[in-house]
Amino acid sequence: MLDDLSHRLSLRLKELRQGRGWSLDQLAAQSGLSRATLSRMEKGEVSPTAESLGRLCAAYGLPMSRLLMMVEETFAPKVPYERQTEWTDPETGYTRRSVSPPAGGLSGEVLECHLPPGTRIAYDAPPKPGQEHHLIMLDGALTLTVDGVPHALSGGDCLRYHLSGTTEFVTAPARGARYMLVLI
Repeated sequence: MLDDLSHRLSLRLKELRQGRGWSLDQLAAQSGLSRATLSRMEKGEVSPTAESLGRLCAAYGLPMSRLLMMVEETFAPKVPYERQTEWTDPETGYTRRSVSPPAGGLSGEVLECHLPPGTRIAYDAPPKPGQEHHLIMLDGALTLTVDGVPHALSGGDCLRYHLSGTTEFVTAPARGARYMLVLI
């Protein structure tokens, strides 16, 4: 059985698809994911990976953080550490903690992310084209390729960019990466 957040996420994914009047086959064509995988995600039989969530968000035209916000129960001005939702990719171990989640009336959000050593996560299309990102490396090393241009990052570096095409996050086999991501 999936944890409560993953269960709410599976229900929200189904609501998004049905709200657009799409069949599983139509969503499969839009996202590039198989009908069977989509069905298992919506039924809560499996937790989606970062790449599958990226594909779904691109199909729906919304940032992953907005999708994850949709499954949050409440919003409060202060976000204590214990209320900062953390999601883990079951395939790679990538973790994404919503330090300052998106909310109505606020333009930005802040994520703390950790990519284990030897991890590669690629997104074919941006969920929200043109969205401004500021990635601040806290520790480790990461190669982030944005629109075909690789950027080697290490502790203390900051990369600022607008999403417009593909992105790929890669860590070396011996070293992971921990970073903050500010989305505006």
